Amino acid sequence: MKKLAGSSLRYLAGFFCAGLLTGLPAGAMADGNQDFDIVALSSPPYAVSGGTVLLRIDLPPNVPSNDLVISLNGQAVTSAFRSEAGQNSLLGLVTGLALGKNVLTAKAIGRNNQAYRSAQLVLTNYPITGPIFSGPHEEPFYCMTQLFKLPASNNTLGPALDADCSIATRVDYVYRTTGGTFQPLPSLTSYPADLAQTTTSQGKTVPYIVRVETGTINRGIYETAVLHDPTTEKTPTPFNPPAAWNQRLVYTLGGGCVGGWYIQGASIGNGGILEDLMLRQGYGIAASSLNVYGNQCGDLIAAETVAMVRARFIENFGPVEFTIGYGCSGGTEAGHPIADEYPGLLDGLVMGCSFPEVVAAMVNNITDADIFYYYLHNRTTLTWTDAQIEAATGYPTVTTLATIGPPNAIRTKAQGGTCNAMVIPKSVQYDAKTNPTGIRCDLYDHLVNVFGRDPATGFARRPIDNVGVQYGLEALNMGAISKQQFLDLNQNIGGYDNDGNYVTTRTVGDIGAIDAAYDTGRITYGGLGLKHTPIIDYRGYVDQPENGNEVHSRFHSFSMRQRLVDANGNFDNQVMLVENGQPAPVGNGLFSDTSPVLSHALTQMDEWLTDLIADPSNASIAAKINRAKPGDLVDACFTNQGTVKIAQLQVYTGATTCNQLYPAFSTPRMVAGEPLENNVLKCRLKPINLHEYKVTFTTTEAAQLKTIFPQGVCDYTVPGVDQSPTDGTWQFF
Repeated sequence: MKKLAGSSLRYLAGFFCAGLLTGLPAGAMADGNQDFDIVALSSPPYAVSGGTVLLRIDLPPNVPSNDLVISLNGQAVTSAFRSEAGQNSLLGLVTGLALGKNVLTAKAIGRNNQAYRSAQLVLTNYPITGPIFSGPHEEPFYCMTQLFKLPASNNTLGPALDADCSIATRVDYVYRTTGGTFQPLPSLTSYPADLAQTTTSQGKTVPYIVRVETGTINRGIYETAVLHDPTTEKTPTPFNPPAAWNQRLVYTLGGGCVGGWYIQGASIGNGGILEDLMLRQGYGIAASSLNVYGNQCGDLIAAETVAMVRARFIENFGPVEFTIGYGCSGGTEAGHPIADEYPGLLDGLVMGCSFPEVVAAMVNNITDADIFYYYLHNRTTLTWTDAQIEAATGYPTVTTLATIGPPNAIRTKAQGGTCNAMVIPKSVQYDAKTNPTGIRCDLYDHLVNVFGRDPATGFARRPIDNVGVQYGLEALNMGAISKQQFLDLNQNIGGYDNDGNYVTTRTVGDIGAIDAAYDTGRITYGGLGLKHTPIIDYRGYVDQPENGNEVHSRFHSFSMRQRLVDANGNFDNQVMLVENGQPAPVGNGLFSDTSPVLSHALTQMDEWLTDLIADPSNASIAAKINRAKPGDLVDACFTNQGTVKIAQLQVYTGATTCNQLYPAFSTPRMVAGEPLENNVLKCRLKPINLHEYKVTFTTTEAAQLKTIFPQGVCDYTVPGVDQSPTDGTWQFF
């Protein structure tokens, strides 16, 4: 075990072997030295939850399945297993696991009543309320079941049953009408007159009836949905899955971040669980209120919740061929790190309006935009033209600075922060003077299990740092701003104190927090699980005023791509698709299922993963991913509402047709010299060298520059302070 900054502890827990990576179903096998394999299908054996796990026992040809005797902690569970048709294997739903370690033993008993083959698997079980690996629960935690609406209804779940915000699990049936809406199914024994039909991706035409399960897992409200006809089919089980289900799962990841702490959440984001695009094709869907960053803005709890809810889906309906992570904005701030740090949960990603993760986006863009905006309005007497502001910030217009900055940077503030006013009383919220022990509604206190606490203050350590950053450097060297503006900007831009208030000095990041961010994967590395994860990066373009002019800047896609290149030498597993995003109806929005580009991306991801699974060769995983990619799935931009495709390699800069249509811009930190990866939390410093500037400073100006940067300036030619690859996958806190 390794001690992190503050009180956090972690250890590596092994690897959840994804079927796409090993040729086996998603699970983890018994010891390879044993006589046959026991594979955990629903969750890693070291991260079982709720006392239930779906297992497969693969037997060698000379061991008949009816010879097997199976026990859990010495108690017979053989009856929980059934032979799988056409295979020498058994599938079993094992229940009643005790909390902690459990031992499942399988023995092949011969005619002489002696065991001639055997295997064991240790299963570690955690409560259905969690946690498993995210660390101690956040407290206080405010329930919102009373606000959560049931599918196709205005009725709510009602009050929670306990302090963990639990509710009784329920199943509701809805149907799609011929008029294109979802309605509660009035009868489980007969069809309504306006029931629509749908044809799935496997060519089955069935009544469009959806089974929706709602419950609580890991203190979040989860829902799963799948086509199932209760008038003709039995209750689904892993041995008898719904006939129309295509054995694929889409896990939706919701956006946001502001206010995403201390609450259960009252929605599952995106379009809710009744996603017509997926359901009509036969996909299963799973989601949770804790997989919406507007409710819970942290990838650790997001990954843990995906693991637990995905396990419930598999235990209900049987093994899945693969799971696709599907989301926009905050959903991508979860999807990328989950795939990288907890491989085996999400086999492919369809990411819209993407970010690599939340921590670097906050430190290296949003906070800079905030203090830059504050400088222009409160700390300078110089005149700045719009063109000069755009050059110094890297943004397309001056309005981008305001859009990205103050409304979003409040996430960094503890005092006057973004508590959810609907359910969190003002009386419990932090105030430096009136309530110094209150809860601090900000990103870093939400991630305290990672960053640890500063022993001097008791508050979460913070990785925010802008020491040595030369704001406007590129603009100065281009002649876009004057020496006077450059010096004034860097002398007066300032930073934050520990409560997120503006101060005149630069912000010094906590080294322990910075080290933890890299070591634990809070800064997505890209070279662990993500390098073996097919990614479709879809973007409804909104960078410029006529397109929307807001926070989802296109450069983030290129940042993620460059990290893949740095870690793996290529980006063969990532494809970029971009089209006009706003304003409707010209475009298709940030992440709208009405976009033909986005809907086809789901089909292409299915084809990519299907072909990847079907590859029996001994080639490397990277080679398999590259050759399984559909032939028509290439970098492209689109016009005319996604109907005209321009197949062209997407590059950050260059005189390409796609860049003329959808140019990528920059950030204040990148104008200061930070590389495209956008992953340097604290730069290493070097002495000021006046010869490196394309302007000549007078003696007085040079002295002022050295006064502004007494320790030196950022050296972005070397990695940042404590910047290193993530320590490993499946870390526990």
